[in-house]
Amino acid sequence: MGKGGGCVPSKKKKPPAGVPASLSPADYPTEAPPPLIVRQSTDSQSTAATPGSAIHPLIEKLKVFIVFYSMYGHVEGLARRMKKGVDGVEGVEGVLYRVPETLPDEVLEQMKAPPKDDSIPEVSAAELDKADGVLFGFPTRYGSMAAQMKAFFDSTGQLWKEQKLAGKPAGFFVSTGTQGGGQETTAWTAITQLAHHGMLFVPIGYTFGAGMFKMDTIRGGSPYGAGVFAGDGTREPSDAELSLAEHQGKYMAAVVKRLAHD
Repeated sequence: MGKGGGCVPSKKKKPPAGVPASLSPADYPTEAPPPLIVRQSTDSQSTAATPGSAIHPLIEKLKVFIVFYSMYGHVEGLARRMKKGVDGVEGVEGVLYRVPETLPDEVLEQMKAPPKDDSIPEVSAAELDKADGVLFGFPTRYGSMAAQMKAFFDSTGQLWKEQKLAGKPAGFFVSTGTQGGGQETTAWTAITQLAHHGMLFVPIGYTFGAGMFKMDTIRGGSPYGAGVFAGDGTREPSDAELSLAEHQGKYMAAVVKRLAHD
């Protein structure tokens, strides 16, 4: 304190935290560093921080569950390509799930079914409530869905009772052994499951354009959804069948996004 009562700054002022003691007061920083902004990465599980702006909350992506049963891998091949289509739409993410197996291991071994990929988790009925849209995939059994998928639908009674799935968009993709083995009826007969839940059936129609009319190669799929011909089990999905599956993924993602923004 000086004689005139005025304040005289101390020449021994301590430097701010983090500033070397060797710097003079004139060298001290006068502003705080700019805060970080957290932006959503293309990977929904990670974020990136860059200086210059305030922190913004992450916007969670819409989820399209791709729920399937696949004994020999044909439906799974379509499901994986379908996820690529879903993920290609900004703000939407495809999530792969398989339904529980109902056959014992010894029976699957006799049927020469390959082991399941453990990286794709089994889905429970309760988890469907978290989806913004669902694509169900399954092989045919005499023109209708395989028993494993039907058993899964049969386990959704509580969701039906509470109408938790009402208004959610859903679609189908299938696998059959032959050209007349149920590419349309397998999906068509499954619509009853959606109707009782109040779900919105989303067929692809002829939105695939010229690809729906090509006759130069054998191709599964129909206006109801993507499909694959398995033959005797050794035939793999063709490029045309996989392209249609990817298109269905994109189409469903766009529908889900449109409904979420309305």
